[in-house]
Amino acid sequence: MSGLTVHCFVFDTLADWEHGFAVAGINTTQFHRVPNQWRVRTVGPRREAIVTAGGVRIIPDLTLEELSPSESHMLILPGGDTWDEGGNTDAVEKAREFLASGVPVAAICGATAGLARGGLLDAVRHTSNAREYIAATGYRGGDLYQEEPAVTDGDVITAASMAPLEFAYHIYRRLDLYAPDVLEAWYGLFSTRKPEYFAELMRATAAVEGTKALEKR
Repeated sequence: MSGLTVHCFVFDTLADWEHGFAVAGINTTQFHRVPNQWRVRTVGPRREAIVTAGGVRIIPDLTLEELSPSESHMLILPGGDTWDEGGNTDAVEKAREFLASGVPVAAICGATAGLARGGLLDAVRHTSNAREYIAATGYRGGDLYQEEPAVTDGDVITAASMAPLEFAYHIYRRLDLYAPDVLEAWYGLFSTRKPEYFAELMRATAAVEGTKALEKR
């Protein structure tokens, strides 16, 4: 493994479903443009175990204090009740550090409100759970709000709580994880559940594998 790492923030009340597609796809080599290249590491506010909304206990691989943007290719911030309680401010400051270093940050649900409170959505196109939800943070980026499930603007990815699939799609695209045809077929399959997209996914994946084989000759 070449060590291309994506970090996922984990904390008490973490909404298990919101980052599921994203981290599973990054950590699983199936369909990847370059196999065995990526991994996911968890980062927490402390080394002790956290408990998700679903009651799952996770022991973080490292803490926010230990995390450096130079050692990461993206920081994923899932939602959870803690954001709406005004918590996770250390994660917002870490996101600020990432963006200042040119490393992308992906936030969904309550994490978008956290970024808004920190002023990180004032100058980028973004989305959230609802316009009214994020406006309640008092941020100054309301004119840039987009009525979309997920939005990418430069190094910032945002998504609504109802859009974990679209969140993953934008993350995969930003990381260049899948070849374009593979990415579109993957998204078509999971968003429509139509079998023809499975056939397209297999065809697109085989085409990528064929190209790799030719390049090795």
